[in-house]
Amino acid sequence: MPAHRRSSAPVAFGHRDMGRRRFLGYLIAAPTLAVGVKLGIDLAGGATASAAIPAPPQPADLYDLSDALTDAARPTANLITVVVNEDGTVSFDLPRAEVGQGITTAVAMIIAEEMDVPLDKVTITLADARPELVFNQLTGGSNTIHAMYTPIRVAAAIAKGALLDAAAAIMQENRERLTSKEGLITGPAGTVLSYGELTKAAAVPETREVAEPVLKPASEFTLIGTPQTRIDAYEAITGRKQFAMDLDIPGATPTMVCRPPSIGGTVKRVRNEAEVRSMPGVADIAVIRTGVAVAAETFGQCIDAVRALEVDWGPGVVDGESDDTVIEKLRAAQIPLPPAVPGAKVVENEFVFAFRSGSPLETNCAVADVRDGKAEVWSGFKVPITAQAEIALLLGIPQTAVTCHVTQSGGSFGRHLFPDAALEAAEASQKMGRVVKLMWHRTDDARHGRMHPMTTVNVRASYNDDAVLAFHQHHASVETDTKHGLGEAISAQAAKLPGGNFSVAQAIFMLTARTSYNFGVTEQLLNEIPLKFPTSSVRNVYSPDVRLAQELVVDQLAQATGQDRYEFRRAYAKTDHLRTVLDKVAEMGDWGRSVRDGVGYGIAVHEEYKMIMACMAEVDARPATVNRPIRDGKTGPRVTKVWYAAIPGSLVINPRGMKAQLMGGITDAVGLVFTAGLHVKDGIPLEGSWDDYFYTRQWNVPEEINIEIMDPDPTLEVPGAGEAGVAAACGAIASAYAAAVGRIPTFFPILHDELGFEPKPLVPPVPASPTNGLDFTF
Repeated sequence: MPAHRRSSAPVAFGHRDMGRRRFLGYLIAAPTLAVGVKLGIDLAGGATASAAIPAPPQPADLYDLSDALTDAARPTANLITVVVNEDGTVSFDLPRAEVGQGITTAVAMIIAEEMDVPLDKVTITLADARPELVFNQLTGGSNTIHAMYTPIRVAAAIAKGALLDAAAAIMQENRERLTSKEGLITGPAGTVLSYGELTKAAAVPETREVAEPVLKPASEFTLIGTPQTRIDAYEAITGRKQFAMDLDIPGATPTMVCRPPSIGGTVKRVRNEAEVRSMPGVADIAVIRTGVAVAAETFGQCIDAVRALEVDWGPGVVDGESDDTVIEKLRAAQIPLPPAVPGAKVVENEFVFAFRSGSPLETNCAVADVRDGKAEVWSGFKVPITAQAEIALLLGIPQTAVTCHVTQSGGSFGRHLFPDAALEAAEASQKMGRVVKLMWHRTDDARHGRMHPMTTVNVRASYNDDAVLAFHQHHASVETDTKHGLGEAISAQAAKLPGGNFSVAQAIFMLTARTSYNFGVTEQLLNEIPLKFPTSSVRNVYSPDVRLAQELVVDQLAQATGQDRYEFRRAYAKTDHLRTVLDKVAEMGDWGRSVRDGVGYGIAVHEEYKMIMACMAEVDARPATVNRPIRDGKTGPRVTKVWYAAIPGSLVINPRGMKAQLMGGITDAVGLVFTAGLHVKDGIPLEGSWDDYFYTRQWNVPEEINIEIMDPDPTLEVPGAGEAGVAAACGAIASAYAAAVGRIPTFFPILHDELGFEPKPLVPPVPASPTNGLDFTF
């Protein structure tokens, strides 16, 4: 191996400096202590790259999706409020959605740390839609903690300062001589006052600005950085946790929708409405934009009524489209790769990624009460302001007449960026004149829900005996629908990218896609085609496809140049951080050890969300493993072990929460690589339930997962973790499979040709309610 490859000079991109952030604090007029924070900024020059670099910096190296989301929110100034109550508790109304990623726990930890109160004294609620926040009430891009960490700390610090001032006045002591701990303030003479006792004294009759406080130094943290159980864990495991479908709204009638046998089909005529209205429990029927809504006393009666409806349907929006026809269109839309470098050798490949479901554990659902020109709606909104505007437009009422309550959701995968269920519930409520509790059937989620678009990827790398000279990666994808607030936020920032004024999709792609290797001239492009599939920014958006395709070509380059795959990556890695995490997982997984025939291991890296990550995976593709019998399941190769290392930006709020998120990303990756894909035929997926859609099951979860959260780097920024674990794991698992079977896979999920289930009928649109559930228990 050439010596320069073994000692490749480290390359570091300049730390992004968007100017000094100024946090303006306010004591808000209220009966008890309330503190607000408004974020301003003094703009300075953008980041610069260091001098000698083998490959030019890409946009995402200097300014990424999280930066764009944070900056788009600045005009609304991160208006947030911390309230101290008379019982000594602290309340915070979070303008983000909790969808299982654990942000309510992390935010509670931030407040508890800065205010010196016990964690169980902090209550986090989810804010209703607040139009004045504009882009600041958007949950996506793993951005919450990155964007809100410091503003929340500032608000908490101002609140603690006001309590100390009140205590100093009461005790007639110098504030600097007081100490705060566990929600109590103690004076030098031993006098103790609780926060609850002080909150009225600290309150102000008129809102006024206060100076930016001095924040607690990290060296004094006692809570942040320690592993904590989620604050809602007890409620979750005991079934007490309230989701949208658990809400007991007076008079809310169970409601479901009879949907067409193709995506986007419309109702022409209901042939037997009177007959269905006479069925047991049926309360009402109404034609809505997406089908025929049925309200009944129970959801079981709704299912019976939906199955009994006889509807004449108009055509769908993608009738006739199937996997093969979409792939053909994508290949035709591929931006041609540029010619190889003259005289260079070439490695190239094409990869295809199937449609993938964005359905979370909790089915799509909402409660709506539309009466007297007003609407009140409850759902797991991730962009409640956009939802509020869409509901108002649909109902023909002012946006100010719509109240959107954000409920906790049982997962999202990007699904709740769209208020589809809320729009249906609002329309049904208006037409029926009743409060409705609308639920999508799991079959509705599979066939009419949001999906990750089908994609083709072409990669070409030019190299010679000394170096990789050029790397070109072109993606063609079905259009990703971004009309949900995230798209608006990115539109506001797209013009700032080098070259300026990109489409939303291209902007998101440029803000996330990057290569982590010094491959000379590097180009990554996206082209989308406007097929009207119901797509969404499914978890990690473009990154899993980008990273998986790239890492498999890196494997091919290593083989073509006669180098070890890990050593090749280490030699070409752009930064010391990447080499650090590569070295760690190689050490954890004992890279270089011998394995049995049919077993292989692979390795990959990824940078996103202010984290630097590497993954090593082991895959068993021996016949005995591939063909192991599982009832009603799809098995195939087994990911047996995974080793994951991450440098978590500048700090970790909750290491336990971060590990859980990375573990979730690894589990996602197992399904994305092997089994989790939709089969589209004649304009609709064949999958009709989670029984059909083979997301990672217990029998395919790795037997061993080892995650190492490495020391943070104070020169980096506060990271997010909700989506971080997927991409590197996809790359490592695909690399391990290729090593196990001796060939590079090119279609994902790899087992897509094995249908593995008998498709459910399209008419009636949902299966009958089961009556023999015990027969299917394990």
